[in-house]
Amino acid sequence: MGEDADARLCAVVGLSQAMAAAQTSAPATSAPHPDEATGPLPHQDLAHAAALGACEAMDGSFASISVWERDRGLLRVLTNVGERAPDEAEFPEDESYPVHAFPEITEFLHEEWAGGGIPNAWTETREGPGHRRAEALRRRGRGSCVVAPIVLHGRAWGELYVARGATAPAFDSGDTGFATVLAAIIAAGIAQNERLEEVRRLAFTDPLTGLANRRAIDARLDEALEVHRDLGTVVSLVVCDINGLKRVNDAHGHEAGDRLLERFGGVLSLCGAMLTGALAGRLGGDEFCLLAVGPTADEVVRAADELCRRAAELELGEGVACGVASTGDPVGEVRSARRLFRLADAAQYRAKALRSAKPVVAGREGPPDEDPTLRLAATPAPPRPPERRRFRNR
Repeated sequence: MGEDADARLCAVVGLSQAMAAAQTSAPATSAPHPDEATGPLPHQDLAHAAALGACEAMDGSFASISVWERDRGLLRVLTNVGERAPDEAEFPEDESYPVHAFPEITEFLHEEWAGGGIPNAWTETREGPGHRRAEALRRRGRGSCVVAPIVLHGRAWGELYVARGATAPAFDSGDTGFATVLAAIIAAGIAQNERLEEVRRLAFTDPLTGLANRRAIDARLDEALEVHRDLGTVVSLVVCDINGLKRVNDAHGHEAGDRLLERFGGVLSLCGAMLTGALAGRLGGDEFCLLAVGPTADEVVRAADELCRRAAELELGEGVACGVASTGDPVGEVRSARRLFRLADAAQYRAKALRSAKPVVAGREGPPDEDPTLRLAATPAPPRPPERRRFRNR
């Protein structure tokens, strides 16, 4: 008995350490990637580590962790580990089961126990009377399973499922208590992961518009230019400045100015969606940008043109001055983020000076070998409008 208790204590420690090592794969000092939505599901890496640890701790042959998607009424599998059946992927794209098909879920994963009840685990065997879980055990050559609710912030979050082979000893009441403990440890790890993700989100997100902030843009641009130097991938930057924000602030108040910024942020996000993997960001004040890695320069210019058209239709605003710089155009060698920003910024200044309704594109005016920033310096233009730097909405 003592040896068994020691083994389980070691298993608990091992599970905690594995989950700590798997905490949010992107550290809080790195920018979120624009194609994260098509990557791993939230908590999937953490769930994988937890399932592996629980499977070993429970002496199981298979384990999975699922999340309860309340809005869809589904139990969605995040990961399957161990001896998987042909229809069980390690990281399923969309393996889910309707909650109503599992009567015990609505009992154990319901808020009726959230006010103080204990969400204990339970066991199932292949000899169960026609139950879906018993059917699944028989179909997949397993003998028994233990199911433990994962409770987060006082609400059911999902479940831990561990199974054994048909010839292995069936799970008993002692195993259900241990599984309940493991599920509580997993819930604590998920809660910690959520806190880290929130810190990460706040560090790289503009609070007013919800777009990426300057820190996120700088980090992603540095990464993009490394890829450009290694593989020649096209990197493009669209820098834009909302016209007339100061007038809106003065005439209608800063709340109206904030609404204009928010609405333009929505337009920028919409136009950014035209470019695969583009990152839309707010640099500060009335300055925004789109960073595209991969799309051609022409595709980026088309998206910028659409951005200008839609911005001109915004209520209160006076359109946008938009400059584009792309390594896919004849702009010379681009070795640094500063260089690409200078090119896009210079094109944007010119768009503002000309009151252009369309984007100005670096490298598409004058001789191909001419530096657009030098050409701009030699072009007579009104001084930079004072509204650009004299105010800052939140």
